Amino acid sequence: MSVVGVRPAYPGDVGAVADIQVRAWREGYGGIVPAEALAEMTSDTAIGLWRDRWAEAVSAPPSPRHRLLVAVDEGVITGFAAQGPPEDPDQDAGTTGELLTLLVDPAHQRAGHGSRLLAATVDHLRDDGCATAITWVFAADDVFRAFLMSAGWAPDGAHSKVDMGEPVPMVRLHTGIA
Repeated sequence: MSVVGVRPAYPGDVGAVADIQVRAWREGYGGIVPAEALAEMTSDTAIGLWRDRWAEAVSAPPSPRHRLLVAVDEGVITGFAAQGPPEDPDQDAGTTGELLTLLVDPAHQRAGHGSRLLAATVDHLRDDGCATAITWVFAADDVFRAFLMSAGWAPDGAHSKVDMGEPVPMVRLHTGIA
């Protein structure tokens, strides 16, 4: 039986986190994100930038409510989730928290790591006094949206587009966590 769980990320985890991000994006976002943008965001240069970004998230988070969690299986980092206060002006930062990202290494998917990361994120948001959690997903990311909806998340009617060389539609999901 393997030892699995979720814990806060340590500085030594940031390389694995960046590598997982790139692998998960390469495998999961083809056809969702424009090819040129995806190639740029998963390039060797980008991996270094992501490592720097995640290192800062671990060593100097912007607020006490910003957290980076990692899923582990027998000591191997298998996925990660980042959370923080909501970035949207229509959300109450006192009662709402945001799942900023949740990615599982493609080699470790369908083993419960995403569910554990999501549950741990919700637990932390609840501990921070949040009654609602939100997240943004690519509108065409049927897999991640279905995963969240199976856990009780639903669209809240907010839509956006992120500029990735061309506009990519986003949908905001929410769930009650009180």
